[in-house]
This record gives sequence, C-alpha cells and structure tokens, in this order.
Amino acid sequence: MTGPAAEARLPSLPNVPTVSESGVPGFVSNSWIGILAPANTPEAIVNKLQKEINAVVHSPDIKERLAGLGITASGNTPAEYRKQIEEDLARYEEVVKSANIQAG
Repeated sequence: MTGPAAEARLPSLPNVPTVSESGVPGFVSNSWIGILAPANTPEAIVNKLQKEINAVVHSPDIKERLAGLGITASGNTPAEYRKQIEEDLARYEEVVKSANIQAG
C-alpha cells in the first residue's frame, strides 16, 4: 500500500510526503487487506484462489476503483503474504512488549 504512513507516496497525491520523508526516518505503517484460507487447504486450491483474486484485483475497473480509495493492489503470492503477516506480527509484538500494553 502507498500513502503518508507507508514507504511510498500515493500516486494520486504525489506532492504529499510520507511520514518518513517528513522527519520520522524509517517510519512505516502499512495496512493491507487479504484473504486467508483454512489451515491445510490444498496448495492447488490456494494457488487457484490467488490467481483468480489477483486477476479481479488487477482488472482495469477494480484497479481504478481501488485507486480512487487510495489503495494500490499488490496481488502478492501466498508465500509473500505469509511473510508480510509474520513480519508485521513480529514488529507489533515488539511494540506491545516495549510499551507494556496489556489486554483488556
């Protein structure tokens, strides 16, 4: 995703700097939307779902609608998505521990 809190500027707002460019070097807070399948879903089914969803997300009309909302679709692979989730969990686990954030 792109935008002020992400690594890259929004294509629709190229003159709006990111937080990192605005004086907080290294600040990145991406948001993402994805679809998960149940554990042990056969790899062939996961790959078929990824292929079909990716085709929809990158179709011209959907891509344009998403861009209007400030969303840049990536359509990453299942392995890339897993890595992204794991990295975000690790990063936010560190934040929660260092800030001593407690549940409920």
